[in-house]
Amino acid sequence: MELGLKDKVVVVTGGTKGIGYATVLEFLKEGAKVALCSIDDNFSSVQKELESIKSSNEIYIEKVDMSQSEQVYRFSKNVYQKFGKIDCWINNVGAVGYKKGDEYDDEEIDFIVGVCFKSVIFGSQAAYRYMKGKGGVIVNVSSLAARCSSAGRSTLYGPLKSAINNLTNTLAGEYCADQIRVTCIMPGFTITPLTKSQISKEELEKNSNATLLRRMALPEEIAKPIVFLASDAASYMTATTIEVSGGRSMTLNPTFAYEKLNIKK
Repeated sequence: MELGLKDKVVVVTGGTKGIGYATVLEFLKEGAKVALCSIDDNFSSVQKELESIKSSNEIYIEKVDMSQSEQVYRFSKNVYQKFGKIDCWINNVGAVGYKKGDEYDDEEIDFIVGVCFKSVIFGSQAAYRYMKGKGGVIVNVSSLAARCSSAGRSTLYGPLKSAINNLTNTLAGEYCADQIRVTCIMPGFTITPLTKSQISKEELEKNSNATLLRRMALPEEIAKPIVFLASDAASYMTATTIEVSGGRSMTLNPTFAYEKLNIKK
């Protein structure tokens, strides 16, 4: 299938690890030029690896706090100055606070709201500045937590991801006359550095067994649908949220088929 991404300029926020980095690699495979940002300082190793795949003329990396509007707008300006356009913008930045609702203080609330929600607003605003009148695609990365609440563990994460789903439809309505599509992807549990470091092995296994596919996703299994949504193959899709969760919480008895065949895991 021809995705029509060759020589497109794609921005991926949170692009140095996990789903973001896998997304960067998939866009590069399709011939796109990619700008990525992260708040981390591990640019040198990431840049070296990417430049072993593609020319430095096709890659741009910058340290950016996506919760700060001035940094986001500066980054988008730098991307535009390097490549001359912005065709696709992937809002991938996020953070999880593993606390119950009554345990968050002001600083923690401001942090998670900034990273999980303000980053999407500022990213979309920045993208719109360079897509207005020209067309483009914005893809927001939400979470299965937007549909399945996580009581007692990451209370604010799910509601903020739900807000991203709603914001996707709202911006799709606002930007449609400029031929800008806005879509959203809702990943389930995915094997990333974040999940490995903050979720116990027992809980990961429990969540894997609750999916119909009985495993967590690989980052590239989330990245490929993101690339699809940004491509010409999804040209008639906007105000759309796609769930990629392995069937998590979609049936009341996810172990039925395995029990029927006496398959244990």
